[in-house]
Amino acid sequence: MIEAIEKTLLKGVKLLNTISNEQYSDGSVAPYYSSIGCHMRHILDMFSCIFEGLPSQTINLHKRNRDEMCEVQTDLGNEYFYKIIHQIKNLNPSDLNKTVAVSDNMGLGVETVNYTLGAILMQANSHAIHHYASVGYIIYQLGIELPDADFGFNPTTPKLKA
Repeated sequence: MIEAIEKTLLKGVKLLNTISNEQYSDGSVAPYYSSIGCHMRHILDMFSCIFEGLPSQTINLHKRNRDEMCEVQTDLGNEYFYKIIHQIKNLNPSDLNKTVAVSDNMGLGVETVNYTLGAILMQANSHAIHHYASVGYIIYQLGIELPDADFGFNPTTPKLKA
């Protein structure tokens, strides 16, 4: 699991290494007018919430950092990616079965449920891939080349035959 999450996050690093700050922060694509950087920061904030909550075993997904500078500067976005990758790589695989309380605002208030650390990390990985698909749409609209052919595709998505 740790290796798979690292692989997912490194796809974001690869993209950031191939685009300019202007492309990264461009919020001109309809219908949501969100930038690549906005999506990347959001992805990383979810992982950050997990790591910030680990000491207390209480993860609050609604208390995100929202560092807007990470949305406009690729170097800061990459620093954020590498910080999270470092934390992922330093996890003890035996901790993945530990129970953590996960809270989020569901739109009608905050709800809390128990997860295993592994389950919330799986959710964060799937969440990242989902946002990569949105980023793929923005990339296409801006005329930027995808960093690799499976960027934004879930590993279980059937591959199209040429």
